Amino acid sequence: MGATQTQRQSMGMCFSCLGGAGDDVVPTPDPETRRRQLAEAAEKRQKETTYRGVKNPEAVERKKKKQEEMNKQEMTTSPSGGGGGLKWQVG
Repeated sequence: MGATQTQRQSMGMCFSCLGGAGDDVVPTPDPETRRRQLAEAAEKRQKETTYRGVKNPEAVERKKKKQEEMNKQEMTTSPSGGGGGLKWQVG
């Protein structure tokens, strides 16, 4: 069935308001810029998730680095043939 006069007018009004909308559109950034922005946003979300509920994230990072250094130092100072400090006794 055909559209009535009022339906055509209301549709025409809707389309007429979109006529100047092309002037306000921000151009899409190039793919490399978009990729970088998405990576930054993902990194930010990951940090927020990691430190959710932590009052002092800097202290957590320092503690984590200190623990890693201790583990690294422990690996370098332990004897390579010791088998983790276990000794076999036969007897």
